[in-house]
Amino acid sequence: MFEKKSIRILVTAILIFTLIYLISLTTFVFEPIGAYLTAIAVPIIGAGIIFYITNPLVNWLERKKVPRIIGTFIIFLLIIAVITIIVTFIAPAVQQQFSKFVDNVPKMVDSSVKLFDMWQANQNIIPPQFENTLQNVIDNISQYADRITSGIIGVIGQIFSFVFAFFLIPFFLFFMLKDGYKFVPFISQFLSPSKAKSFRTLTSNINHTLSSFIQGQFIVSFCVGIMLYIGYLIIGLEYSLALALFGLVMNFIPFVGPFLSAVPAIIVGLFQSPIIALWATIVMIVAQQIESNFISPNVMGRALKIHPLTVITLILAAGGIAGFLGLLFIIPAYAVVKTIISHFYGEWQKKQPEKDPDIF
Repeated sequence: MFEKKSIRILVTAILIFTLIYLISLTTFVFEPIGAYLTAIAVPIIGAGIIFYITNPLVNWLERKKVPRIIGTFIIFLLIIAVITIIVTFIAPAVQQQFSKFVDNVPKMVDSSVKLFDMWQANQNIIPPQFENTLQNVIDNISQYADRITSGIIGVIGQIFSFVFAFFLIPFFLFFMLKDGYKFVPFISQFLSPSKAKSFRTLTSNINHTLSSFIQGQFIVSFCVGIMLYIGYLIIGLEYSLALALFGLVMNFIPFVGPFLSAVPAIIVGLFQSPIIALWATIVMIVAQQIESNFISPNVMGRALKIHPLTVITLILAAGGIAGFLGLLFIIPAYAVVKTIISHFYGEWQKKQPEKDPDIF
């Protein structure tokens, strides 16, 4: 009976769902584990991102006969130097532009009021559906403000825990750079030769997937930020540095990020001059075309091999479930899960008879 492949698949599915059901009945056992993982998530994820950006340099120094511990200290010195440069030169300029933006908010509000008065004077040309929707939003502004205020109060406590976890990142990063290469050999010694080889292959594939995404996305986003800053300076857009940095950060979100980064630049351009808004749109389009046609193919290639429609679907789902953090991490998380499933499927295929290696 169990020699039939369909029966084996059905039994396996039943066992998996039974295991999931049993786990749901014993959540109290896993709650401490979940709390522990939540507590260390910020330093591990933050240190992991920096690790994949800096580890190639540590490996290069090690190939040049520099001891790994010395290479790790060199990386920390470079990180301190970069932070010093940012704090000394970039942060004051961004702060100055932000302060100027805050000072100009009343003018923007006055302009918005004038536009609203113009709209009221021409209500006969506005569709009733649009008018009702806009009036509903205006009527509920106070309610939205109360919700935002209560949300801010609830977030204050989380900020303190996040800041504490953030300061643990250097400690995690130090040991990742210094001893990260020992992890795979340490686990492999407890496995049989065949399973150890499979484990090394799996970790190598996961490492390649994460490094391709993180390193590539970092380089691509940095290049886009530079292009946006140069373009905004050329067209004379106000708050150019702050808007370019915002575009750099948003570019870490595939597909959706470039559109999100364009919104504040266009809005600022509209208050400055309609022609500036048009030029800001053109700058954004040119930068994204250069990134998508020249930079990304040469930097990232097709390492992740994820279809664009899959990316869009994942981003929509992750944004609704986990918000901004979901947008940032859904693509690498999906790529890792896909790598793991592909690996175990390949291992399963190797154990099947040659005449019938497929599932169905």
